[in-house]
Amino acid sequence: MESIDSHDSTSAKKKHVLVNKEHELNSDGHINSNSDSVSRAHDGAIPQLSGKYDALRQNKSLVIKQTEIIGNAYKKWYFQAILLFSAFVCGYGYGLDGNIRYIYTGYATSSYSEHSLLSTINVINAVVSAASQIIYARLSDVFGRLYLFISAIILYVVGTIIQSQAYDVQRYAAGAIFYNAGYVGVILILLIILSDFSSLKWRLLYQFAPTWPFIINTWIAGNVTSRANPIENWSWDIGMWAFIFPLSCIPIVLCMLHMQWVARKTSEWHALKDEKSYYQEHGFAKILVQLFWKLDVIGVILMGCSLGCILVPLTLAGGVKTTWNDSRLIGPFVLGFVLIPILWVWEYRVARDPIIPYKLVKDRGVWSSMGISFLIDFIYYMAADYLYTVMLVAVNESVKSATRISTLSSFVSVVASPFFGLIMTRCTRLKPFIMFGCCLWMLAMGLLYRFRGGRKSHSGIIGALCVWGLGTTLFTYPVTVSVQSAVSHENLATVTALNYILYKIGSAVGAAVSGAIWTQTLYKQVLKRMGDVTLATAAYTSPYTFIETYTWGTPQRVALMNAYRYVQRLETIVALVFCAPLIAFSLCLRDPKLTDTVAVENIEEGEYVDTKDNDPILDWFKKFTSKFSSSKKE
Repeated sequence: MESIDSHDSTSAKKKHVLVNKEHELNSDGHINSNSDSVSRAHDGAIPQLSGKYDALRQNKSLVIKQTEIIGNAYKKWYFQAILLFSAFVCGYGYGLDGNIRYIYTGYATSSYSEHSLLSTINVINAVVSAASQIIYARLSDVFGRLYLFISAIILYVVGTIIQSQAYDVQRYAAGAIFYNAGYVGVILILLIILSDFSSLKWRLLYQFAPTWPFIINTWIAGNVTSRANPIENWSWDIGMWAFIFPLSCIPIVLCMLHMQWVARKTSEWHALKDEKSYYQEHGFAKILVQLFWKLDVIGVILMGCSLGCILVPLTLAGGVKTTWNDSRLIGPFVLGFVLIPILWVWEYRVARDPIIPYKLVKDRGVWSSMGISFLIDFIYYMAADYLYTVMLVAVNESVKSATRISTLSSFVSVVASPFFGLIMTRCTRLKPFIMFGCCLWMLAMGLLYRFRGGRKSHSGIIGALCVWGLGTTLFTYPVTVSVQSAVSHENLATVTALNYILYKIGSAVGAAVSGAIWTQTLYKQVLKRMGDVTLATAAYTSPYTFIETYTWGTPQRVALMNAYRYVQRLETIVALVFCAPLIAFSLCLRDPKLTDTVAVENIEEGEYVDTKDNDPILDWFKKFTSKFSSSKKE
């Protein structure tokens, strides 16, 4: 494979010169980076997203220099092959676990007689994931990728152990916090590592590598879940990943250690020995203060609390008895909205390093990719949050079949990914593929709307998920590569994290809306069709147990199937409607050419995004609309 092109070692030694113009200071005398003026560092005329307050910039600059040296020393094809294989093994571990843990979570909530709270768990997962993305991305540029990767593995293991031993939904949710903090950390840091060591032309293929195990996982996940007997053994089925997953991470950790060992022998690395990190110069106490501002701790807490307080009550208020008149739900719900203006004031006026840097996201290439990232997971959760349960209850699939079908879109996506990745090493434009992929998603949602219950839906759901998977290949990962190809190397981790933050916020909102529709509607529909409170309550709270008693074709099962069809209809309508803005956002993307460099190197002074590259699709669209409007006037 083609090796990455690192920056010249001499350019890494250039001194940063800060040029300040009309500084807007916040309350403590520091610059807020969302103000109209911002400090710029001249290293190839690439501006940074931080002002003179950022004492940790020397750490970031040092880490980026070390990363580029490692990349230059690790460019031989067999080193690159080892890196991709290690990423594959790691992806196999968290990929298989993710496939079946989603299933086990359904059995866990069902064992607590709280199956409808599945969406609540998903909301908590997504909120924690969104907050974690910010922390990982910013710390990775300060302390390096390896330390953050190991920290993420530890959190993953701790969360897994807590979940496996939980005996109620509250403790299971607590374990989910640690598990998801580790899970998203592993994925994000692995993605950043692969981005560091690949050129823009090969970036997509490298980022696809951890997803390739889905080709295997799709077919074995059903066997694993059915033989593990999750109704009785879900606790052990989750707990075993506390040691299986760390074992799958050993190759990538050893690979990263070997990278550093090879790089330390180079003259460029020895030249960096005279440069000290902020911790070496100022000690532990001062670095804690700097990290407080660098991580925007207050902003992250406000964002997480606001999202959680608004979204979680939506999933809790329905069910057997509507509880919107309960102050325990109304209070947090109102508080969530109250926190929004407080968060805005903090981010715009006080925070030194805001969660979303305005100077970067104001460009259409960035905000459109963030919009797509939000809608990807929002639409996914609307259509697929309860799809496994729907297949068991309303389509009469077996556990093995339902597990395989629910992962089919991932399977198709991954099978197509290496071919698409290789095509993109020759094609230099991503935007046409992204737009076509978004259109395929709309088609898939339409098919899922049509086939949502009854045995005849078996083939229809399979077809819909195949179309969905192909669309996923064409635009989910390419969106991230598209925005990465328009910014400098120093802003690469930032834009990657921003995209993944919006993924997770989309997950949270999607899971909340999906859960709200489910909990507010399903029980009423079941009771309406069954006419028996006891029977309806049993079917609603523990559907997996209920369908074992009332087999396919019984009046009770038919009533439950029709109730599920009705609710899934509402879910897929919402998903289908939001595919329209998904396509609109794809039109607004920039379309930079994929080059042989790691990142853009010719960004002009004062710019954060490369705006010089032409956009053939948008140019054609502008010409078409202008001609249409002029002909209409005539």
